[in-house]
This record gives sequence, C-alpha cells and structure tokens, in this order.
Amino acid sequence: MAFTRVASTTDIPEGTGKSIRIEGQEIAVFNLDGEFHAIHDVCPHMGGPLGEGTLEGEHVACPWHGWLFCVKTGKFAMNPNAGVGTYRVRVEGEDILVDLSG
Repeated sequence: MAFTRVASTTDIPEGTGKSIRIEGQEIAVFNLDGEFHAIHDVCPHMGGPLGEGTLEGEHVACPWHGWLFCVKTGKFAMNPNAGVGTYRVRVEGEDILVDLSG
C-alpha cells in the first residue's frame, strides 16, 4: 500500500466532495460527517466528474445526469452490481492520504 497525500482536511468541508487528479488518476474525495471517502471520479454513464456532484446522504449525484453512487462503496444506487472503484483513505493530522493502488 502506497498512500499519497491528495488534500488537506480543510480543503473539503463536511458534506462536500472534490475532484482530484493525481499521478494520472481521477479520484473524488468526500467528507461525509467528518469521515473521508474516495471513489473513482468519472461517472461511467457519460464521464461526469463525481467530485463536483451533490451529496445526498451517503450518495453523490453526478452533476451531469444525476446518477447516484455510494461514496462508501462506489455502488450505483439503481443497480448494486454496477458502480465505480473505491480507494482506501487515511487521515494523518490534516492530511488526507489515499492508496492509489485501488
């Protein structure tokens, strides 16, 4: 596991997400009730940036067409057999670290 710093906890206020491109990867990091989660940032429908979507509970709505994905599991709300990849997240002090190996 190679954890990489992707943001500061102050960069992502509670109830929001952020799209981050790092080391050739597109990830979306979310602050859900003070707990951080990371999923693949690209919606499989039309490529929308999930990190720019709106959180609805533990789901993010793609800003382009409203597809909902769980930020904890990456699962598509309408079909749990589909979804996006997830990343392990660790917080050290104010640093958000993500395991980019998936």
